[in-house]
Amino acid sequence: MTDRTSVIFGNRIDAKTVRSAEKSRAKFIKKYGDDSGADYKIGFAPIDALGDMNVANIVFSKENEQLPQNPLIVGNIRMGFGHYRISIAMASCARALGYDPLWLDLASFDATGSKMIREQNEMYSLASRISQKSRLFNKIVWEPLNSEGFKKITYNAKDQKNSELLVPIFKNIPKDIPYIATHVWPAQGAIHAGMKSVVNAIPDNWPMALHLAEGSIHAVQTPFAYLGYKTLGGFAKTPLLPMPESDIKEVGCYVDHELLCDLENDNRKRIERVKGGGAVRILMNVGGAGAGGDMFRAMVEHLLPYVDRGEVALFLNTGDHKAVFDSMAELIGKRADRYSFQDDYEGLKARVDAIRDGDAHGVTLVCNGDIFRAVYATNLLMPVCDLLVTKPSELAYYPIPKLYMKHIGGHEIYGAIHGREFGDSTDEYPTKKGVCAALDTLLRDREIIPHLCLEINELKKKGYYDGAYRCVRLAAGENE
Repeated sequence: MTDRTSVIFGNRIDAKTVRSAEKSRAKFIKKYGDDSGADYKIGFAPIDALGDMNVANIVFSKENEQLPQNPLIVGNIRMGFGHYRISIAMASCARALGYDPLWLDLASFDATGSKMIREQNEMYSLASRISQKSRLFNKIVWEPLNSEGFKKITYNAKDQKNSELLVPIFKNIPKDIPYIATHVWPAQGAIHAGMKSVVNAIPDNWPMALHLAEGSIHAVQTPFAYLGYKTLGGFAKTPLLPMPESDIKEVGCYVDHELLCDLENDNRKRIERVKGGGAVRILMNVGGAGAGGDMFRAMVEHLLPYVDRGEVALFLNTGDHKAVFDSMAELIGKRADRYSFQDDYEGLKARVDAIRDGDAHGVTLVCNGDIFRAVYATNLLMPVCDLLVTKPSELAYYPIPKLYMKHIGGHEIYGAIHGREFGDSTDEYPTKKGVCAALDTLLRDREIIPHLCLEINELKKKGYYDGAYRCVRLAAGENE
């Protein structure tokens, strides 16, 4: 196993940081055990919620099962919904390009490395929720950590050492299978394990050393991210040696095949609905960590009079957050035009089909205990909605007119900046008053959403949303 902690892209890491990284790895081994000699056999289980993609989940098995004919692995973890959402986009485009997508959630196993990931993810999710309740914690701890703390190259050194614990999971996975990681730990783990063709799909627009996985191809979505990662700018107090050109590619936004194949027709219908004076269909999506609930509640309260007047049809995906679903259901009340889909995925799909070319009104409330259905419900709803209200995280790059509510973590700010400058979204509105006023503007001036739709069509022509296809081709060694 190559040491990737002491030297990163030719930049030597100080001895104190290396010792700290080694202590961190040793701490997890002491806590969860040393499974470096384990022989984890692999099998495959279908992911029913992603039926049309025929995605198989890699699981531990008594004996190694036969691989599909043309496999491509999407390595991921659940951290909120974002990395799962990007993974689904990769699997979707892999299937569209003729590959058999395999899902590898490194946090899902009974293995030392998996337990290490789950512990750190729980801490991250807790801190994310606290940041929404404590302005002091957010200002002093959470914002600086997400924008500057994770940016330091020394942070990457520690992650590199910890990710060595993931190697046993890969023991029985053939090393020549094309592999796309949608979080840095699955990328680092694959490289340590000897996987030969690894694409590290970086999710954010703000360059941070957190996302480095030397030995992989670093895929980024934007020109801003490309330059930041290429130069490793601001990753240390003194200038660093840059990343080799062969290790970084600007590919465009990671978007599912299903959302792109009929995008122009979806935009035509959006323009006709909005300009025709009908109900504007607004989709709100609660993130995987469940943060931002107070702002969602304020927006729903503000929009209910529009719903009652027939000017808005509101769609709320509360993910797998039953408490948020119950809170929204109480707020909305027992109105005649309320449609609830709690663990009713087939019912939701029927509702989407009914309104694709028909009318929509009232409030549609969605919650799914299954993580895949919780994430993909937003994908089902996006093509039939006119405006997505979201924080500027992974959904900042999707091809639908977007209104940005307050970011969670300083790194997300740059997703909002990018969307605004490329023309498919609004500014970020960090206050309840501001985001509600922005909704009023979009509903009063019905030229803005159609304008965003036309911008999205132009961006598609340029290949702006083709990032997931390109990641698949890079991992498979195909020429563009």
